[in-house]
Parts: sequence; structure tokens; C-alpha cells
Amino acid sequence: MDGPAELLRDFVNTYDVEGDTDELASPAELAVWLRERRLISDTDRAVDDDWALAVNLREGLRSVLRHGRSRSSLPAAVPAELDAALAALPMRVTLVDGTPASEPLGKGATRGIGLLAAAILQAHADGGWPRLKVCAEDTCQWAFIDSSKNRSRSWCSMRVCGNRTKTRAYRARRQQHSPAPS
Repeated sequence: MDGPAELLRDFVNTYDVEGDTDELASPAELAVWLRERRLISDTDRAVDDDWALAVNLREGLRSVLRHGRSRSSLPAAVPAELDAALAALPMRVTLVDGTPASEPLGKGATRGIGLLAAAILQAHADGGWPRLKVCAEDTCQWAFIDSSKNRSRSWCSMRVCGNRTKTRAYRARRQQHSPAPS
């Protein structure tokens, strides 16, 4: 079974920036996605408010993973959409075998979204959070787990996104150094 970082990666990747496609384009699709990951029961449904909350959580996470966080900690400045989504989720702190854990208090889809929020803390606790990143290529922004030894990976794929970025930089440098046409 995948861990919390993988769950968060999959959640962020429900929106494909490059293809402009969204797996969570409606409350019904959100419910299916949550159900497939056993975050809600087969009878639970999502409503418009749940859908808006999930989209804010997802896009806030994408922003945090892309910008302004140090290698090992949670960000100093939380994006407004993420802050609003987290504030809307009823949670309580519990102790499980002496370890602090967050427990969503909502029901149905709200609880499922709360379990996604709780995965942020779980990923931080198990060391997966610093490895969870979003591709540095502006047209991509695909979430990935950085499995490199020194956590230095910037792109989801060096072959595709890394090559695009490096090719653009090379062309820009060549253009700067080219003599002006006479």
C-alpha cells in the first residue's frame, strides 16, 4: 500500500496542468476518487462545497510543493486557498500509541478530504514530505516523489521536462551571444 506522500502526490496529480484535464471536475468525480482510495464509504456522496474544498486543498498543496518551502519543513507562508481549506476541516489531535495524530471529525466526503489533510502531517512524520515535489517546468507542475539520494531532483522527468528547460536556457544564451544582423 502507498504511503501518505504517494496519496498526496496522486491527489495533486488529479489536475493535469499541461493537458488542462481534471479528474475531479465535479462532486461526483471527487466522490469516486475518494471511494477508490477507501477514504469514504461506498454510500458517501460529495456536494459542491466538498468539491470546492478539495480543489482548494489540491491547488494549495501544489503551490506549497512548488514554492516557498524548505527541504524538510512545512512552509512559512501558507497559500490562502490551502489555509482556507485546512481551516474548514474539523480535526482533532489524538495520541495513537503515544504518537500525535490528527483525526478528521467530518462525515462523508468532508472526512475523506480531512484524511487527505491528515496525510500532510503523516508524510511529514514519516519523512516523505521533503521528497514530495512539483515539477519545476511551468507547463507541467506534475507532483512526484524525489527518490534521489540528495533530494535534488527538480523535474518529474529529466528526459522530458528537464530537457525542455535546458533547451530553452541554451537557446536563450545563444541568442544573447549572437551578433546582431547587419
